[in-house]
Amino acid sequence: MRLRIKLALFNLLTKLVFAVLFIILMPFIIERINLRQVDNDLIDKREKMISLISETGIEPFIISDTSNAFGSYNILKEEFISLEKIDTAEDLNYIDVTPRLIEGEEIGYRVLNYSFDIDGQKYLLEVGKSLQSIVDTGKDIRNVMLAFLVLIILITFIADYQYTRVILNPLEKIKNKLKLISDPALFDMTPVRTNTSDFVALDNALCALMDNINQLFRKEKDITVNISHELLTPVSVLRSKLENILLRENLDHDIEARIEESLKTLHRLQSLVNSLLMIAEIESRQYLREDSVSVSEILEDVVKEIEPLSEDAGIILKKELKDDLRIKKANRSLIFSMFFNIINNSVRNTPAGGRIIIESRKLNKDFIVGISDSGRGLTEEQKESLFSRFRMRTKESGEGTGIGLAIAKTIADFHDIGVSVTSDQGKGTRFTFIFPQLQ
Repeated sequence: MRLRIKLALFNLLTKLVFAVLFIILMPFIIERINLRQVDNDLIDKREKMISLISETGIEPFIISDTSNAFGSYNILKEEFISLEKIDTAEDLNYIDVTPRLIEGEEIGYRVLNYSFDIDGQKYLLEVGKSLQSIVDTGKDIRNVMLAFLVLIILITFIADYQYTRVILNPLEKIKNKLKLISDPALFDMTPVRTNTSDFVALDNALCALMDNINQLFRKEKDITVNISHELLTPVSVLRSKLENILLRENLDHDIEARIEESLKTLHRLQSLVNSLLMIAEIESRQYLREDSVSVSEILEDVVKEIEPLSEDAGIILKKELKDDLRIKKANRSLIFSMFFNIINNSVRNTPAGGRIIIESRKLNKDFIVGISDSGRGLTEEQKESLFSRFRMRTKESGEGTGIGLAIAKTIADFHDIGVSVTSDQGKGTRFTFIFPQLQ
């Protein structure tokens, strides 16, 4: 999961935890808020009623010869105001919940009780609001708060995700730069534009690291090239001298055999040096990629060259070239060497009577070349060091240099070709080359 999504989900999770706690406490909060508002409304109506009595007097509400009380209910019986004479010296000013019988229906009210004196007569003013209307108001408040809470969570989640995407965009650019880490020389040293000091430090550290690695690689390549060139001269001189000795007449057969063995050793040494030079030159991108080649045609040529070796070893080479791919920017000789080294390695590691299958086909947007053999297979240790130089050299390698697979991998990397290997010990090995179809 990507970092920005993790951060956004974490922010969402914290908001959801807060929302759950808020929902748990919401009934109590709403009740307190609602009751406070209702009580304030009752007090406000009481003050208005007292003000009205002060202006008009008590007579319009209570006429002594008709009634000692006044009452008023709204049409839905949600609120009422009552005024009556009372015979008590106690001052009243409190709020309670009491039932009232109205037109045969008992309704619960929250009632403000307030007493006052006029001309020595005490009156009781009651202002009430039905409990059902209070509950309905609480429900409305709850629904509004829930809708607002959901809206806030949604808006903040989108805002957090977008903000996280923006602030992590430099990290995304740094990650994209690291995709070329297989070749430090191609690492983009352009600073990533950001005002986040952590990302600036990370980008600077990576640039310095890639520059240092590139210099070390360059020194290694230079050393390899220089040593290889220095070795080729004495090897050529020794080879020439030994070949001249073989041309002498009446040469002892034992000496002749020893010289021929020495020439074979020099040939292997020369092949090894040439292979190291090839790897160094490929990694230094000294080879051109100007050829337009057909993968199937190259495989056909490789098979033709290796068939005599496979026939001598009693191994069947089978071609299943269903599809073809033309690579526009490639080096034909290097592609040929890549496939030759892999197929030749399969021949060396497959016993007589075995089979090697070479196939090519399209798979989704990729072009696949598979080389499967029924040979000895690989151990886990061999898989880990499969493309390392000299690590695959074994007693069964014969005259091989132990560097053929390393050359094949270097050529594949040079052409941006993916390589994967699967193997079962005792059953065989399969090399798969994955070509991007859009060349």
